[in-house]
Amino acid sequence: MRRADPTIELGDWASLRAEVLPIRWTVFVEEQKVPAELEVDDWDAQALHALARGAAGRAAGTARLLPDGRIGRIAVLREFRGAGVGSALLKAMMHAARERGHAQAVLSAQTHAMAFYRRFGFVAEGEPYDDAGIPHITMRRTL
Repeated sequence: MRRADPTIELGDWASLRAEVLPIRWTVFVEEQKVPAELEVDDWDAQALHALARGAAGRAAGTARLLPDGRIGRIAVLREFRGAGVGSALLKAMMHAARERGHAQAVLSAQTHAMAFYRRFGFVAEGEPYDDAGIPHITMRRTL
């Protein structure tokens, strides 16, 4: 039997923060050891946020789209990984970027996740760099 596709809810920081922040905290601060003071930034108030819900409506993952078309803060809770949550979030963010008139989407990918983003047409550019102690690379896709 196939798992149900996750549902995606879009909204602003004020409406989704209570469910989005714990996901980001778990994935980035607790699992990946990103310094806590770096996790929430001034961009959150300006971004479009996505909340993915898995089975029984449980919060499963999140992402955000900045006003300039940058996609970021894609995070999926461990128990939902491999179930299509990340793919659903990325598709929702690309769709939202397109609807907002962006010709391309740009993201800062953790280098271990490059293959995931390549599946959606993102192409790496430049050299890897360090962001919060984790190797990243800029990736871009025409919308």
